Amino acid sequence: MTATDDRLATTVPIHAIPARVALTPPGKAVGRLDGAWWPRSRDLARELPSLVRAMEDVGVITRATVNPALWQSVPRRVPASGRLVKVGWFTDEQDLHEIMLLSHRAGRWELLVVPPETAPSTAQRMMTAAATAGDMRSATVLVHTMSTPVPTRTDLRDVDDPSESDWEAEGGHLRVTRDSPLPIATAMG
Repeated sequence: MTATDDRLATTVPIHAIPARVALTPPGKAVGRLDGAWWPRSRDLARELPSLVRAMEDVGVITRATVNPALWQSVPRRVPASGRLVKVGWFTDEQDLHEIMLLSHRAGRWELLVVPPETAPSTAQRMMTAAATAGDMRSATVLVHTMSTPVPTRTDLRDVDDPSESDWEAEGGHLRVTRDSPLPIATAMG
């Protein structure tokens, strides 16, 4: 569960570090997303001001909406660029990996939110794809198809080593199955 904070966000924004943003070039074919943003943390109050500053060349951002499941908390207002940006959230209606930015005069932008812990090479691929004109994939589809899965304990058991198979055929250790606990290595003394 993500907390919603009614108070004004008082976290000091990171002024010295620019937002990592990639936008679809103006005048290009419309896609599902208008670009991507790669925040450095899951602290929306700290990250949003740099994104708002990065967007000033294309429009004055007055509102943002997010899916709260991706963030530590969702403040209702965030100070950014000398004004308050109102923040809303939707759990079912908004893609988990998307932020929508609204401007009274310039329109709206739907950006992929690259998870902060994403490896730089993967994040760059995601950002490029999200900013590619005409790409119709959703934010979550981009994240899931481009993320490198982290091996789990059960994935590691699926590796077949021919030398291990030979050893087992000759009476070696018992076959480890998916339901068996992983063996614990002990030091031989």
